[in-house]
Amino acid sequence: MPTLRVFAPATISNVGPGFDVLGCALYRPGDTVEIEACDAPGVILGEVTGDGGALPLEPARNAATVAAAAVLQRAGTANSVRGLRLHLHKGMPLASGLGSSGASAAAGAVAANLILGQPLSPLDVVQCAIMGERAACGAAHADNVAPSVLGGFILIRSYDPLDVVRLPVPDGLFVACIHPHCEVSTAEARRRLVGRTASIADVVANTGNFGALVAALHQGDLGLLGRAIEDRIVEPVRAAMIPAYADVKRAALAAGALGCSISGSGPTVFAFTDAAVTAAAVARAMRATFRDRAALDSDVWVGPICRDGAHMVP
Repeated sequence: MPTLRVFAPATISNVGPGFDVLGCALYRPGDTVEIEACDAPGVILGEVTGDGGALPLEPARNAATVAAAAVLQRAGTANSVRGLRLHLHKGMPLASGLGSSGASAAAGAVAANLILGQPLSPLDVVQCAIMGERAACGAAHADNVAPSVLGGFILIRSYDPLDVVRLPVPDGLFVACIHPHCEVSTAEARRRLVGRTASIADVVANTGNFGALVAALHQGDLGLLGRAIEDRIVEPVRAAMIPAYADVKRAALAAGALGCSISGSGPTVFAFTDAAVTAAAVARAMRATFRDRAALDSDVWVGPICRDGAHMVP
C-alpha cells in the first residue's frame, strides 16, 4: 500500500467569548503526517521533524500516533491493515496558542482513516483526534482538533456526548495571526482561571456576544462579527501574560481590524478583517507594536479561514 501524506491546519480556539467551545481553522501553518501500512501490529512512530527534539517519540505519548491508534482500534477487524507507521513533520511553533498538538492529532487521525479506506465518520475521526490531544496536553478539548479535522468554524455544543456544529464561513472574512517570540504556559493560563468568579454583568455580556457571533456567521455580517469578538471573562486574565497585548490590540483596531483577541491561551494574537489588504496592514501594525513596545520578534500568517480542514497532499 502506498504512503499517504495528510496536512492538518493550525487553529484559533477560544474565539472571542467562545472559551473551550468555538474554534476555526487557518490555511497555514500546520502539520503533515506521512503514513503507511505495516505488518507489525499497532502504530509505530518513525520520526518527528521540525520540533527541535522537543516532542516525545514514544507512540503512546505522541498526539499523532495516539490519534492514529485510536482510529485503528475503532475500525476493528473490518479492515485488513494490522499496523501503521507514521512520520510527523511539524510545520508550526509549539506552545503558540495555535493548536499545535491538535493539528498533529488531527493529521494522525485523518491519515489513519484514509489509509484504512475511511471506515469512520468525520465525528468518529474527531473523537479519535481528541484522544491524541489528551495524550499530548492532558486535556480533551475539541475546539482545536475539531476545526483542524473538519475546517471552518466549529461550535462544540457538548462534550458528553460529543456534539459539534459546523458554522458558516462568511465570504470576505480574513484573519491575521501574530505569534510573538515569547512563551505562555497553557497550564499556567488555565491555573489562573481556577476559582475565578464572574459578575452577572460580565456573564450577560459574554452570552450576548457569543449569540451575536454565531448570528453574524450565519448572516455574513462581518461588522457584527467584529463587535462580538469581546470576552470579559477569560481575556482580561490572560492578557497580562502577553507582553504589550493591550497596545497590540489597539494597533490592530486602529489599522482596520474588525475585532482582535487571543488565540487559545496565547501568546498568538488574531484579528479578523473584511479584506486581504486590510489583514496585511493589521498584521504589520501588530508586528511593529510587539517589536516597539515589547522588543519581541514575531511570526505572521495572513489569509482566509480554511474551509477544508485536514486533507491529503502530494
